[in-house]
Amino acid sequence: MDKTTVVASVGRAGKPIKCRAAVSRKPGEPLVLEEVIVAPPKSGEVRVKIICSSLCHSDVTFMNLHDPPAVFPRILGHESVGVVESVGDGVTEFGEGDMVIPVFIPDCGECLDCTSKKSNLCSKFPFNISPWMHDGTSRFTDINGESLYHFINVSSFSEFTVLHTANVTKFDPLSIPPDRACLLSCGISTGVGAAWKTANVEPGSTVAIFGLGSIGLAVAEGARLRGASRIIGIDVNPEKFEIGKKFGVTEFVNSASCGDKRLSQIITEMTGGGADYCFECVGKSFLVEEAVDSCRKAWGKTVILGVDKPGSQVKLNSNAILNSGKTVAGCIFGSIKPKSDIPMLIKEYNDKKLELDKFVTHEVRLQDINKAIDMLLEGKSLRTVIWMDA
Repeated sequence: MDKTTVVASVGRAGKPIKCRAAVSRKPGEPLVLEEVIVAPPKSGEVRVKIICSSLCHSDVTFMNLHDPPAVFPRILGHESVGVVESVGDGVTEFGEGDMVIPVFIPDCGECLDCTSKKSNLCSKFPFNISPWMHDGTSRFTDINGESLYHFINVSSFSEFTVLHTANVTKFDPLSIPPDRACLLSCGISTGVGAAWKTANVEPGSTVAIFGLGSIGLAVAEGARLRGASRIIGIDVNPEKFEIGKKFGVTEFVNSASCGDKRLSQIITEMTGGGADYCFECVGKSFLVEEAVDSCRKAWGKTVILGVDKPGSQVKLNSNAILNSGKTVAGCIFGSIKPKSDIPMLIKEYNDKKLELDKFVTHEVRLQDINKAIDMLLEGKSLRTVIWMDA
C-alpha cells in the first residue's frame, strides 16, 4: 500500500468517520458487524485506517469473559497494521500516510522506564486493561450515539481506530508485508522476546515450553534462533508435536498422559535435573508451579507469559525457592520495547532468520471474523489474518 491510498481520505481529517467494526455486545456471543462512528484524534493521538489484524487468543478470552475487567459493548482486536489517516494537535512523530504497527504496550520514549534498557513498562502511561483511551474517554460510538469501549489501547477490529502516539510504531512498508507485520503487535513478539530478552536463552541450553499455542511456538522459534539444543514442548494435544517441529521443538510431552507422575517429575528425569529455562504459556497457576519445579537448581529460570483469570494465585514454597536458587520472572510483551525492538524483529525477518510465514494458517475478511474465532477455539489455526476490506 502506498500513501496515495490514504491521501484520498485526508478531507475527513478533523471530522468523525463512519465505518464498519466487529463489536462484542454480550459475553460469549458472536461479534456483531455494524457501523460505528470514530471520532477524530485528540492531542497526541493518531487516527489509523486498519489494513489487517491477526486474531489473538486474548481477544477471544475477553469476548467470553463475564467478570471485570470485561466490559460491553467493546471493540476488541490488538494485533494489527494500519496507515495513519490523520493526526491530532502536537503530533510530530507521525504524518498522514505513515505505515504503523499499533502496540498495546505504550512506549512514550520519555519516562524513566522507556529510556532504560531494563524495562518495557512505561510509567507515563502504565499498562492496564482499561476500556478507555489514556485520557479516560472513548473515540467510538455506535449509530445510536452509545459509547463503545476500547480494548488495551488498540481496538483493531474496526476499519478505523484512534491510538495515542505512545502505542504506535512506524515502519517501512517495503520492509515487510502487512499480513506479517501485524504478527509483531503481540503474540510473536511476546514469545520470541521472552526467549531472547526475558530469559536470554543461551546456545546449547535446554528449554521446556508449557503450552504450544502461538505464543509457545513463538518461544520455540526464539529458542531455536538462540541455538537451544533441546526444546521440549508440553501440551494436551499430541498433534502439536508435528506442528512444533517446524518451530524447533525437539521433544514432546503429552501432559494428559502422565499417569501418576507430575509433569515436573517427567521433565526433571528427561533433562537430568531440570530444564535451564521453562516458559508457562497457557495461563494456569498450577502450570506455573509445575514449570518452576521443572527448572534446574541454581540457574534455572521460569518465565510466566500465560494470562490467567483475574485473581488467580500461584503457590510456591518459599524455602524451596530460596534453597534452590531458581528465578521466576513475569513477562509482558516479551520484554520488547516497541519502538526500538520491533524494527530489530523486522530485520530478523528480512534476514530470513525469524520465520513469520509459518505462523499464519488462515486468512478471512472482516465479515467472517466469527469463523476465525471458531477455528481458533477448535484448535484448527495458529494465527488467522483478518483483512478489513470488504
